[in-house]
Amino acid sequence: MSYANAVLLILAMLMGASRIAPAQTQQANDISDVLAYIDKGWDMLTRSPLDCKTILDVRVPEHSTLYLPANYPEPSSVKELPAKCKITVEHLPQVITSLGSLNMSDSPHQGVLYLPNSYVVPGGFLNEMYGWDSYFIMVGLLRAGRLELARGMVENFFFEIEHYGGILNANRTYFLTRSQPPFLSSMVMALYEALPDPTTKRLWLEKSYPYIQRDYDMWTHGEKLAGNTGLSRFYDYGSGPVPEIATMHDPYYRDVFRYLQASLQAGQYLGEPGKSSAKLTGPTFTFEACQQDAGATPFCEKSPVNQFTADYYKGDRAMRESGFDISFRFGDFSGSTHHYAPVCLNSLLYKEEMDMAAISKLLGKTAEAGQWTQRAQHRKQLIDKYLWNAQAGMYFDYDFTKGEQSKYQYATTFYPLWVGAASPAQAKAVVANLKNFEHTGGIAMSPYETGVQWDLPYGWAPVNFIDVEGMRRYGFKDDANRAAREWINTVAANFRKDNTIREKYDVVSSSKEFRATAGYKENVVGFGWTNAVVLEFAYELGMMPGQGKAGGGK
Repeated sequence: MSYANAVLLILAMLMGASRIAPAQTQQANDISDVLAYIDKGWDMLTRSPLDCKTILDVRVPEHSTLYLPANYPEPSSVKELPAKCKITVEHLPQVITSLGSLNMSDSPHQGVLYLPNSYVVPGGFLNEMYGWDSYFIMVGLLRAGRLELARGMVENFFFEIEHYGGILNANRTYFLTRSQPPFLSSMVMALYEALPDPTTKRLWLEKSYPYIQRDYDMWTHGEKLAGNTGLSRFYDYGSGPVPEIATMHDPYYRDVFRYLQASLQAGQYLGEPGKSSAKLTGPTFTFEACQQDAGATPFCEKSPVNQFTADYYKGDRAMRESGFDISFRFGDFSGSTHHYAPVCLNSLLYKEEMDMAAISKLLGKTAEAGQWTQRAQHRKQLIDKYLWNAQAGMYFDYDFTKGEQSKYQYATTFYPLWVGAASPAQAKAVVANLKNFEHTGGIAMSPYETGVQWDLPYGWAPVNFIDVEGMRRYGFKDDANRAAREWINTVAANFRKDNTIREKYDVVSSSKEFRATAGYKENVVGFGWTNAVVLEFAYELGMMPGQGKAGGGK
């Protein structure tokens, strides 16, 4: 039994989920079994920064070190961990002033970065607090009434900004060079709406304002800018192969190499065999081509040594910062991610600008509210200029190195609807293209079957959520309700087969079955953002206990 399957089995047993009536006998609007699993799941997925299992890395035991920020006083609760957990506690070697100012990618001693509050992990064997996962998890926690846990997670991100240079992909040392999609202002505003009284609400906004400002500044300056477009891009400040897979001897880069040998992209991503170049970096790859007749000794011939280009590794790292790892959205295996101004990122920055305008107004900062509004209006103009395609009726990513829009249809075309950056006419056109993505099991990431997890036939909870809420925002209630119900039905039907909720689903066959030719090859159990989106959709459809007749939707 593999480690992942063992985790699956143990998690299902710990949940105490018993077999229930077959799906065909379950009333269409009765998902009480799923909701009960989710309610227990929050506790199972919660990690304390002082728990041994949070720090111990079962995949790479030598990475079981807890790092405190440089010059940060060691809390008394941390001092007992070395003896208790048989781990090492160290301080980082320097004070971090910005994302990427300390690069520990080549350090043989990777480890967990200390956070002051408990948090919810996505699922499976993961013990880290992840960047964009946490927004969707937080939506579920607030719907479940777990306000303090949600607040602690946001304050963990404040701690990361203060001590680690920015919101990280996750709280591990090898993520100190990259972030994830910016949802901080969305988290702050979600908690603001949930807080109980005006005084607490105002104090929360006053505390949050400078951290959102710092997060926004990181995304809108320097290497994060997409050329001279005025838009932003994903960009990892590190170089070479990513250590989180390189140190685990993951076959990903070798799988990519084999594919690229027969691809038109090979010249862009691979160096010329047998020739050295300053543009080359990372591991070399040597393959043997063997021929063998029956009963004969095989004859093998080694191929020339090849390397990935430094630019490919930059794109690979940026793709991981985007959260969409892996798709073919930004070239083969998204190896050119850093060459694009993406629809998703710039929509989120528009939302951050609009959220900051609202926060400034609530805090009486009238002049600053006007400045934030102007930034948002300017970004909307740039989104329309570079990312909107009136002929296709969709938003597309923009390759600023070539000066042209991508033609790759992707479900992130709904992001401008979610953040309110689309005009009514643009929203209508985008929704008319829902048919390109919608299937019986929900919304797929793209119309293209590439063999990797962020393309057809797979659908993911966070993008289903954004797409549905975007349609709902512009009054397309029937489309939103239908897509939401498709997603809930897929999750519920598969839950009743093995008592688990998964990271992603095959929305074409409405199944949890997952097969990938490269990259992540398992469908992790848990799962934080899937749990959250089921809760939110169930609430909007009137399927929560005590809501009365189902089928509504706001």
